[in-house]
Parts: sequence; structure tokens; C-alpha cells
Amino acid sequence: MISTSIRVCLLLSATAASPLFAEGTVSLSSLDYRLNTLWLLLAAVMIFLMHLGFATLESGLTRAKNTVNILFKNLSVLALGVLGYTMSGYSLMFQGDPLEPVTSWIGFAGWGPGAVTERVVLNGAEGYAVSGWSFLLFQGMFAATCATIVSGAVAERIKLSAFLLFSFLYVSLVYPVLGSWTWGHGWLYSKGFTDFAGSTVVHSVGGWAALSGALILGPRLGKYVNSTVKPIIGHNLPLATLGVFMLWFGWFGFNGGSVFSRGPEILSRVLFMTTLSAAAGLTTAIFLSWIVVGKPDLTIILNGALGGLVGITAGANLYELTPALWVGMISGALVVFFIPLFDKLRIDDPVGALSVHLVCGIWGTLAVGVFSEAHSLGIQLLGVLVHGAVAFGAASLIFLTLKHTSGLRVSEEEELAGLDLGEHGMEAYTGFQIFSTQ
Repeated sequence: MISTSIRVCLLLSATAASPLFAEGTVSLSSLDYRLNTLWLLLAAVMIFLMHLGFATLESGLTRAKNTVNILFKNLSVLALGVLGYTMSGYSLMFQGDPLEPVTSWIGFAGWGPGAVTERVVLNGAEGYAVSGWSFLLFQGMFAATCATIVSGAVAERIKLSAFLLFSFLYVSLVYPVLGSWTWGHGWLYSKGFTDFAGSTVVHSVGGWAALSGALILGPRLGKYVNSTVKPIIGHNLPLATLGVFMLWFGWFGFNGGSVFSRGPEILSRVLFMTTLSAAAGLTTAIFLSWIVVGKPDLTIILNGALGGLVGITAGANLYELTPALWVGMISGALVVFFIPLFDKLRIDDPVGALSVHLVCGIWGTLAVGVFSEAHSLGIQLLGVLVHGAVAFGAASLIFLTLKHTSGLRVSEEEELAGLDLGEHGMEAYTGFQIFSTQ
């Protein structure tokens, strides 16, 4: 049974929509406590597998000569993200007693995760309780995901050292501050801004950083010749397709874990709406790519599915069937039209990360205000704008500092030969001659 003091906290926070900290204990013999904690741990493991999906998707959609580099980045950023988030990110995002509103734009509870092991994480609206350690693991996986989004947009030309340092700083200092505004019960939360599982907090925050990196780095050599766009084809579409399957699977943990309970009704609803939106995004991308490109394009429908997943993430707990379908269909359409639009703007994004995570993240956040009567479109737009301004500004500051100090981009010789040899001195496919005209 939950203690009387905890029950008081639950009553006081009855309108809360995101996880809360409360001092106290929950009986370790409580079945609800054990099952909820177990589900959150499983969800964190599923999000961990999303990093395998990102690694295979990005390596498949880029050239063979950069495969080692892509895999190295995606594995390393997971470790750096967890370390940075544990060191400072957690205390920047969750600063103290959540029953007291956080009115400042930034706060800090001290180095390390603090007393997380001595606390119980609660969802005041439903009375869910889980282990503090499970909550830290779950949130650490989210933080690392935000940094991984940047990897694809800056692929095939960024220095490894610069990318790793950027990722560590962004996850340690920038992402958690933005997250505190909503998930840490900060000033946006108090205004009614809603982002269930991170269309903005994770995906567009990562997307704004990806846009900054792509702009500051510039396009890959040979991508834009005079007024024409020269396609640079990924070397392994089966690997990219496997990545999307892994990401779709991991999204069940991403959105489902954000329920913070194994409650059958709400969890089933969230998982189904997640799948429905992804299916709608993929199907829309099939028909539109057939019309726009002239043939059904596999790379476009892979991103169409991901767009549907990103779009539904802000409101998967709110929608009925029809809104979820619309969110997915519009997400799929946005991907089809924004991938060539970014090329027309000469913004080189090798894997479509900007269209998926930034554009669909913005749409998914606004969709909450469009389809949910309980939420304000104006407040959702405010959240999009302030997250974008700070995320883009902070990422640009880090990237420009790196550019003018240690350097941001590899040399032309390294880029032509491939980052595998230039940065790592090894090849992913030893024994095969890799030809490149780039």
C-alpha cells in the first residue's frame, strides 16, 4: 500500500500530466510498484535498441566508405549521452520538489542524480509509482536519443572529435534545460504546454541542432553542382530497412514507457495510436512518392514511417482513431515534400533527419492543439518557437566554437577517401574495393 504521505502528494498533484518526484517510500511488496517498474525498465531497454536502429539506418543511407564512422558515432553517443545526463543533465531537468512550480528558465539541483535512489517517481494524475533508478535509466535513454538525431544530418563530413564533444555538451547542458520547462514542471508546463513523449523535447530539439550542424558544415562535396542536385545514394538499403524496423519496435518503449505504468487501457491505447500513425505515415508516403518521384521510393517510405512515429509522440495518449490517422498521414506527406525542399535550399541532410525529426516534431506538437480541445494551439506554438530559438542558438554556439578552435569538418582529401580510412584507419568491408566518384 502507498503510505499516507504519498497519498497526500497524489491528491495535491491530481492535475499533473508528467512524472513527479515525492519523498517517501512505496512498499516493495506492492504488485503495482513492481509491475510498473518492470515495464519502465523494459521500455528503457527497447529505447536502447533504437540506437541500433539509428546506427543501421544511417549507415545504410550513407556510402560504404563512411560506415565505420557512422557506427562509431552512434555507439559512442549512447555512452556519452548517458554519462552527461547522469553527471549534470538529470539535475538540470528535474530540479527539486515538483509540487513547487519552477518559474525560472534554468535551475540546477547539484552534480549527479542526487537522491534519486531514495525517491519514488509518481504520476499524480493516476497514482503510478516506479523506482527512481528505473526513471533515471529511462530518461537517460531519451537524452542519448536526442543527440543521435544530429548524427545523420551531419554525416560523411564532420570530424569525429567535434561530433563527440558536441554531443556530450548538448546532452549535458542544453537538452535537459529545455526538458525542464515541461517535464520538470517548468514555466511552459505551468502555461499548459503538452508534449507527452517528446515530439518537441526530444525530436525537434535534436532536429534544430541537426539543422544548425548541416548549415554550418555545408553540403558534402559534389552534392550540389551549379544549380543541380546530385543524388548521393546510400550503399545498403536492406540495412536501412532493418534500422526502421528496429526504430518502430523501440518506439513502443519510447511512447509506451512514457505512460509510467503497465495500466492496460492507457498503455494499449498509446501503443496502438503509435502504430496507427506510423502505418498512416508510411502508406501516405507510398502514394505520394509514387506521384512525386514517379516510382515508389523505398528511402522515402522508410522516412514516412518514422515521420508518423515522431508526429504521434506528442499526443499518443490523447487521440482517438481519426486524429491519430490525420497526424500520421500529414507527417508522411511532410516527409515527401520536405526532403526535396531541403535539397532545393541546398541544405544537405544525408538521411532525412530534418524532415523526420524537426518538421514532423513541430507538426506533432502543434497537432495536440489542433486535435485536442483541452489544449491551446497558441501555447503549443509558443513551445515550438522557444524550444527552436534556444536549441538552434545553443547548438550554433557550440558548433561555431568548435569550428573556430579544433575544427569542425574533415579535410577534402579525407572526405573523398572516406571517413573510415581518414578518421579510423579501417574499412567496414575489408577485402572489397570501394569506388567513389565523389
